[in-house]
Parts: sequence; structure tokens; C-alpha cells
Amino acid sequence: MQRTSRPRTPEARDPRPLDAETMRDTARRLLAEDAEPPSPEELETLTLALRGHMMLLVPVVEDAARGLPEDSVPRACARACIGEARMRLGLAPGGNLPAGIAHAMRLARSVNALCDHLENLGGEHP
Repeated sequence: MQRTSRPRTPEARDPRPLDAETMRDTARRLLAEDAEPPSPEELETLTLALRGHMMLLVPVVEDAARGLPEDSVPRACARACIGEARMRLGLAPGGNLPAGIAHAMRLARSVNALCDHLENLGGEHP
């Protein structure tokens, strides 16, 4: 898969900080041990929110990773996470509630992982 967009320049970045606390809270709604299964309507809202969080996080984590040496382990790990997040963004949820919940849970794990990588890379502090 080829990227057609250019890396964002510092001038093109959105100056507003990410609200990682809200992102992690959204993920926690599905991943907490005591999480109640969402209704179909709530699942749709959570899935859309998680996708939006991922779309905001991916380029920011990518920018943070780009500043590390090519052979850096943290850079390689972040890039693998970015690749998995992009793959998950391209998938559609299943046709029933359990499949939709499983899909949303995978998105939630990607949101958490992207936030973790951003913190570890010293980028914006979620």
C-alpha cells in the first residue's frame, strides 16, 4: 500500500493537544473487566468514536516515531502498531452484535496501544 499524502510539517499540525484521557475512557468502556455489553446504538457510537480517535492518533504517533533512528526498537514497534491500526480501520464490523462488539474491542486495544506508543516516544502526552 502506497501513501499518497506527504508527512505533515510542523506548521501543518493541529496545535490542539489530543484528549487521550477521553480516548482511553472510550476504550475502557469496552475493555474493562466489569464492562457491560453495549446496546446496538451504543456500540455504533463507541465504534465511530474509536475510529475517530485512531484517525487522530495514527499521524501523531507516526510523526513521533519518525524522529527516532531508523534502527530504533521503539520506532519499529510504533510502526507495527500503526500498520495494525490502519488495517483495523479498513475492516468492517460483523453483521451481528457479538461480532460488532469484538470489532470494537479490537479498535479499543489499538487506541490504547497508540496512546502508549505516543507516551513512550515522547510525543504529545496522552
